[in-house]
Amino acid sequence: MGAASYSILSRQAGLMNETRVIANNISNAATTGFRQEGLVFSEFIRDTRGDGSLSMARGQVRNTSQQQGVLSQTNGDFDLAIEGDGFFLLETPGGERLTRAGTFVPNAQGDLVNPDGYRLMDANGAPIFVPPDIDGITVGADGTVSGGGRLLGQIGLYQPVDVIGLIREGGVMFRAEGGVEPTEGATILQGFLEGSNVDAIDQMTRMIEIQRAYELGQSFLETEDQRIRNAVDTLLR
Repeated sequence: MGAASYSILSRQAGLMNETRVIANNISNAATTGFRQEGLVFSEFIRDTRGDGSLSMARGQVRNTSQQQGVLSQTNGDFDLAIEGDGFFLLETPGGERLTRAGTFVPNAQGDLVNPDGYRLMDANGAPIFVPPDIDGITVGADGTVSGGGRLLGQIGLYQPVDVIGLIREGGVMFRAEGGVEPTEGATILQGFLEGSNVDAIDQMTRMIEIQRAYELGQSFLETEDQRIRNAVDTLLR
């Protein structure tokens, strides 16, 4: 197999990976708090000892879009949306996780939790407790939670120390490899939810482009395979 074939094969593998990423984006176009992903390609060039160089592409690093999603009003007391940069912090069995999905509800103990039962953390990394006998819960733009005429806590907003090290877990949750830190400048909206930031039309267009590029690469490989077969047949004769 020639250097050109190896280059095309590596490109085909990268295109397949990007197809999976885009398909996942499209399937989550209506998922609350979902962040669109893209694939970052890198190039590896190697000297082939007298025959020039071999260039191979690799597409494995995923880049998460931080673009703001559309905000929809729900009027739910514990439906929260972030306007600006930042994430809610959740306590999970695997450690702290970040999310933009703001659907919460008090559990049996009174702690605010997401649909998976993971507790929402405050500005100091502690759970947000809402007494069951308090009505009229309000959440301020700065995350302060009040009810019954008294302050109950303040929801924390965080950001990853290393954005590149943000690893997706569970669809709308992320693990920050480099840790998290408080963020400033963002506000919390009570009674709203942030939708997915997936641009479905753009993703469908990119999917078509990938399919065409993959078909072109496949055609080249088939032509190259036939050329080699013909050359071998000629030598055997």
